[in-house]
Amino acid sequence: MASKIIRKVVSTPKAPAAIGPYSQAVQAGSTLYISGQLGLDPKTMNLVSEDVVEQTNTALTNMGHILDAVGCTFKHVVKTTVLLADINDFAKVNEVYSKFFSEAVPARAAYQVANLPKGGRVEIEAIAIVGDLIHQ
Repeated sequence: MASKIIRKVVSTPKAPAAIGPYSQAVQAGSTLYISGQLGLDPKTMNLVSEDVVEQTNTALTNMGHILDAVGCTFKHVVKTTVLLADINDFAKVNEVYSKFFSEAVPARAAYQVANLPKGGRVEIEAIAIVGDLIHQ
């Protein structure tokens, strides 16, 4: 008989509430799946500005609050996906991204997409490992 894996919905008021039928994050065993984060102000649920740099900073700050809700940091993130409204913003997003992921850099994919919710310029999702880590 297979052992049971705990599935837990993760939510924090410090990050924007879901704007659809999904969770901010779901933890399955020791893996945390963080839904795509836009540059939304959690209080107003509006984009912080039209600027991709400010949106990226806010999206990753919100992601940090979700990680913190389960006792994790950005070092626990093993994979991200970056969705861009304009691939020409790639360098600007990287500049902000590298401030949050300066050590233990995760695997990553980045794509230009046709549209993002609320007219966002960037959305970032992540997968993290919950628990004590040994970095090699």
